[in-house]
Amino acid sequence: MESTTTIRDHLESYLKREQMSISHFSETSGINSGTLSNILNKNRPIAMQQLDRITSAMRLEEGYFYELYIDECFVHATPDWRRLGPFLHRCAELDKLDCIEEVIRLMMDNLSYIPLLFDVAEEFFQAGKFKPAILLYENIAESEKMQHSERLALCQYRLFRLGLTNDQQRNLIIAARFEYYVDRLDERYQLDALNELINAFGALHRWNKVQELSEKLKVKASIHYEMNGRRKQEETKRPIVFYILYSDLAAGSACYHLKDYTGALKYVSLYSDNRWVRNPDKDEIVVMNQFQEWAEANRYIYHLMGGHFEVLPDYLAYISTKENEIFPALCDIVTAANRYDKDIDHVLKQYESYFTYQEQSNRIGKVSRQVTDDRYLRLLADLGAYYLKKDEYHLGIEFVLDSLKFSIEISSGRGMLRGVGLFEQYREFASETAKQQYKMIISEVQKLNEEKVGFADSYL
Repeated sequence: MESTTTIRDHLESYLKREQMSISHFSETSGINSGTLSNILNKNRPIAMQQLDRITSAMRLEEGYFYELYIDECFVHATPDWRRLGPFLHRCAELDKLDCIEEVIRLMMDNLSYIPLLFDVAEEFFQAGKFKPAILLYENIAESEKMQHSERLALCQYRLFRLGLTNDQQRNLIIAARFEYYVDRLDERYQLDALNELINAFGALHRWNKVQELSEKLKVKASIHYEMNGRRKQEETKRPIVFYILYSDLAAGSACYHLKDYTGALKYVSLYSDNRWVRNPDKDEIVVMNQFQEWAEANRYIYHLMGGHFEVLPDYLAYISTKENEIFPALCDIVTAANRYDKDIDHVLKQYESYFTYQEQSNRIGKVSRQVTDDRYLRLLADLGAYYLKKDEYHLGIEFVLDSLKFSIEISSGRGMLRGVGLFEQYREFASETAKQQYKMIISEVQKLNEEKVGFADSYL
């Protein structure tokens, strides 16, 4: 396609080459012959639907003329939202992100388009068209960065949610950036936003931040419950009761990871006590039951991590009846065994099938991928440390190498450091094959670190 020609030029050339009349092309394309004549005579602009029909009738691929359409309708003519809106939607359908980006760049100088573009971004987001939605949110946020508006905060919230991946270094930057905007969100989004921020910072082991955000979530959710009872806010994913109980669960988890097991047990007593819930409905009962289940499991693990291994048989009996509790329990049991030099071979043999990565869920939803990634990385490294302490060097080194590979996959600096430390400590017991694998892994670590430095510089 030559950039010096117009869509009309292409259509005229096609009609001449095919020796086709306007009336014949009208029948083929489904466009009124008078409309076609006016288009060819430059008496009317081409509508989006007409452009697609012309392209199809000329037997060209979908979107063939979109670059020319941008030039003719949005660069050299006054942009009309009646064409611009449908054009963005069609580009999203065809995954023509370059066209969307070019049009957005042209529109950003006219602030009157911002609300309309934001509405389109929200439509894309709700429809699961995340790539074009991200382009719109990023440009809108940039144009409104000095406005301190709710729209800016919601753009940043969407970008936070869509930006989270299995890359922990990237997630840290994204979470830290979004935290600045969470209080500016419309109230109906704040509870879920805080919940998701807590999950993100928890997966990144920022426990002081988890405590701070948990307290904020508890205050906001409690105020809402006192004012509105069980009624959910328009955009809230779960009953308000969930956010109150989850704030205590998260705070307790932070205490646990900071080795304050007494504090963690105090929070367990809070989220296991639901007597304050007034006339719970069906959804609230499901939530309350799930938190009571977590409370029972966490009591066992907090006692275990405090050195009370006499609770292990009861804990194993408990998880044997609850499939969704086995994987997180196994992660913590191995950690506790390493801390207190306990033999848990019988446990590992029984639950060996859980050594592989698997998504986690419970009765109220799917567990955050970032949380599951963090648990799995910890399990691999802890298994490596456990077997190395038992002088089972081949198996221990194998788990350490697996932990290093997964650390690279999720860009976990903490995981890489621990894996390198364990391997170097037991290097003399590694086979030549293991040493070669390790050498290759370290080269990947160095490459990843160089890439991440570049990413952080460009993002910030």
